[in-house]
Amino acid sequence: MKVIAVLALWMTLFYQGYSNTLDSCRGRCGYGTDNTFSCQCNSSCERFSDCCSDFIEVCKAAATSCKGRCGEKYNSQNQCHCNSKCAQHNNCCSDYAAVCDSSAGEGGGGTVITDAEIKALSETLYALDSNKASASELIIDPQALVPGSQTSSQKDLSSGVLFQYLDEKALFSRPTYAALLAVLDNYHRMTGQTEDFSPQQLAEQEAFVKETMSNTELGRELFAFLYTKGVYASEEAFIEDLKMMWFGLYSRNNNKLDSSGFEHIFVGEIKGGKVSGFHNWIQFYLLEKRGQLNYYSHSFDGPWTTYPDVMGMQFMWDGYFKQVGSAVIGSSPEFDFALYSLCYITRPGKQCRLSLGGKQLIIQTYTWDNSFYGDKKKFIASAYPATPTN
Repeated sequence: MKVIAVLALWMTLFYQGYSNTLDSCRGRCGYGTDNTFSCQCNSSCERFSDCCSDFIEVCKAAATSCKGRCGEKYNSQNQCHCNSKCAQHNNCCSDYAAVCDSSAGEGGGGTVITDAEIKALSETLYALDSNKASASELIIDPQALVPGSQTSSQKDLSSGVLFQYLDEKALFSRPTYAALLAVLDNYHRMTGQTEDFSPQQLAEQEAFVKETMSNTELGRELFAFLYTKGVYASEEAFIEDLKMMWFGLYSRNNNKLDSSGFEHIFVGEIKGGKVSGFHNWIQFYLLEKRGQLNYYSHSFDGPWTTYPDVMGMQFMWDGYFKQVGSAVIGSSPEFDFALYSLCYITRPGKQCRLSLGGKQLIIQTYTWDNSFYGDKKKFIASAYPATPTN
């Protein structure tokens, strides 16, 4: 009798589960009518009032999203599509770019990081930049504005310096500025010359990363975001990766360990008789003050009326010309370092779309593909504000 009772109970539970399967849309969204099921999950079921009870939850919400559908085959019954041809036919789901497209990135844990999330974080970082220069601490005079077609003319169209005034006492005494200044003078600007750092200089590199990322609210916010996305398992891993990503050496010329992402972006280099990189306003200010840099003109100026702002400058550095040296102006070192790191980590080798004070900014990043660190990780090759197209 006990065996019969157990068997009866098992059969009851089996048929209940089977019935629940027949009455569910899970795994069936978008299919045609199937009379073996007691309810339907296709685009016509609402018209015929025979949809399964979970049709809206399972199918309708999924019908307009690409989550779990990237690369699927075309199905005419789908409301929108998530394959490589949907853009061509103008029938992609609204989140295709964020979820599936190559412009959307993934964190180290495989978690998708959307453009919307990056824009939201960049707004937060913008608001947290408490060490940025104020209008009373920094005064610039952009002077000559030239169209993009004339940026290669190498004509000095500005009689004055770009940086009219900087309150060094107020800004350079702050820890993150002091940490940046300590690192800027540790490099040979000519590619092909091996960079050989002393123990003190290596300590200065580490101090810069920790000062900007561990000791500021802005840096901690960036880590918290990447941590929740599974990119880094700990703050220690975050700091160590930034040190290698930015300061790890590679060769741009003659097989010498002559370059790094930090040197290229923050310090600037000379390669092939031209200025290469150089996207930091503080380095620009220091060289201009010493008479080593002559500001010529600017080809674009961002829409921001307070700092940080964005400019594309033409200048001569000790006889070497830079056609467009774009940089964020008036920002703190931690802000620059955080923005470029965010974009490189989430959009390596791509355009990274940010939002600062409600205004859009694109950062273009490039990976260094000729050598690696760690588990085949790529050094940062470059990152800079992209020239507006309109």
